[in-house]
Amino acid sequence: MFKKYWLIILVIVLVLAATVLTVASLVRRPATTTTISHIDCNAQQATAGPGGTAASNRCQGRLLVFTKTGGFRHASIPDAKLALQRLAADHNFAVDFTEDSSVFTGANLAHYNAVVFLLTTGDILDNSQQAAFERYIESGGGYVGVHSASDTGYNWPWYGGLVGAYFDRVHGHSKVVQATVHVVDRTQPSTSVLPALWMRTDEWYNFASNPSGRVHVLLTVDEKTYKGGVMGANHPIAWYHEYDGGRAWYTAMGHTSESYYEPLFLAHLWGGITYAVGQRLKQAAKPQQEVGPGVIPLIDNAAVDTATFMLAYHEDTRHVTMCQDCCCTGQAC
Repeated sequence: MFKKYWLIILVIVLVLAATVLTVASLVRRPATTTTISHIDCNAQQATAGPGGTAASNRCQGRLLVFTKTGGFRHASIPDAKLALQRLAADHNFAVDFTEDSSVFTGANLAHYNAVVFLLTTGDILDNSQQAAFERYIESGGGYVGVHSASDTGYNWPWYGGLVGAYFDRVHGHSKVVQATVHVVDRTQPSTSVLPALWMRTDEWYNFASNPSGRVHVLLTVDEKTYKGGVMGANHPIAWYHEYDGGRAWYTAMGHTSESYYEPLFLAHLWGGITYAVGQRLKQAAKPQQEVGPGVIPLIDNAAVDTATFMLAYHEDTRHVTMCQDCCCTGQAC
């Protein structure tokens, strides 16, 4: 009789233990509710579900920044997101950040002036999400691809046409090295402030096909100035084009965290976003006015609609700085 009671007590204890473990696992399980990080144009943050919170009427536009990775993940993603948050705030844009592909629905994408594929890799959208994004572009939406956005969607031919060219998985890329970039077209917002020969450090992609002829090339990299290039004298690294009813802009640069603290690269990136959303900045193609000894403004406050900085080129040091007007002229701020 004693053994019988002992077995009953043991069974009860085991059942209770299993119940407690089950409840604990359910409590610890992360919620599956879709969320995106929403930054309004006043730079205040909130959390929103699919569709988010509608941007205030005072915002000039709204961006969706997508950073999902199905392959290599860049360590520079946090810096890149911070840079875009600051750029959006400077230009009175709301911005939503997400890695949740379920936000790619027709109803949600309709809220955005442009979608930025920021350092994405691999297969990141399913068939229905791909179809929703295609419809968004067909309806006049904008696309911006940064660096490994061309290392994305290899099994999605439509996307290959949108981005312009896929990353060359055979020949790969260079190490992170300095190279010389040639500005082919300085009439576009993403290049109008750049020097004709732009020396910068990055990881330089080769592409599986040369997009020249299919897109409008903005920048090429000089393979004679670094090791690892296999595309020859015509090696595009930034371009734009109208595609399937919408607008697409791509830059192969932006691998490093340091890129997102470089004023010229940030001007290049925001200029690309400007094209994608269909706006035009009133930027001069060439420096026009000297504001201090050996200091030439590249973007003035009126041109970029911000009262926070000026992008200036210092002739003596050949450096570009982002500063307040008075600091650029050497006056006390």
